[in-house]
Amino acid sequence: MHGWLQKLLKPRISLSTQQEHEAKVTRVSSLALSSFSSSSSSSSPGAVPSKPQQPQSALSSQQRYNLKYDLLVCHSSADNDIEVANHLVSFLEASPQSLRCFLWHRDVCPGGAFFTEFCQAVQDSHLQALLITPEFLQEDTCKYMLHQTLAEGPMSNRLIPLVHNLAHSQYPQELKFCIYINLSNNTNRGYNLINRTVLSYLEDLVKKEKTNNKDSCSKNSQKDGLMSNTNPAETSGPLEVLQKSNESLNDVCCGHH
Repeated sequence: MHGWLQKLLKPRISLSTQQEHEAKVTRVSSLALSSFSSSSSSSSPGAVPSKPQQPQSALSSQQRYNLKYDLLVCHSSADNDIEVANHLVSFLEASPQSLRCFLWHRDVCPGGAFFTEFCQAVQDSHLQALLITPEFLQEDTCKYMLHQTLAEGPMSNRLIPLVHNLAHSQYPQELKFCIYINLSNNTNRGYNLINRTVLSYLEDLVKKEKTNNKDSCSKNSQKDGLMSNTNPAETSGPLEVLQKSNESLNDVCCGHH
């Protein structure tokens, strides 16, 4: 009797044990599937991964767009000078430079008040470049442009003299303390230097803004002591920065020797 009952219960016990085992396997499989599904959804093409915040670019900064132009280019009405100015502006305005340039013979409205528009363009430009040639020194309009740019900011170091086919002895006395770029020897190298000069100036504007923000926070937390907020672009010209930070360049010269 006992043996018969044991035989009857054994299949039931085995069946119950098997059901418990299958239930455990099912739970483990469900957890593994859930984990895999979660991992797949996070790496699926439709998911948008979070991107680290990139530092602000000088070309996309608000400081740059506070003014209408990055560079104003002044030149004489001689055909050769117009050709050089056109090539320079085409280089700077093309990608990847994409600088905003004002070229007076192109951008002044026909029949408009030239001197009024030029003065406004000077105020609307971060930097001003003078293409100084023998023809430039002979034209009264060019002399006016030279003196007007100096009058707008004589100590601002926003002026970039460009020398082309000009002897050093002919270099204007008004600019003798300004570093200039010589375009006579290697035009392409000179164009690249101008581009780097403008970018260096714009980067200084961004750095100055960050410095001002830090100084403002520091002033709010400290009652004593005022920190100096000197504009790096005002203390040393962008060409001086390039000359100090890069190798000695024959294309960058100083007017006083």
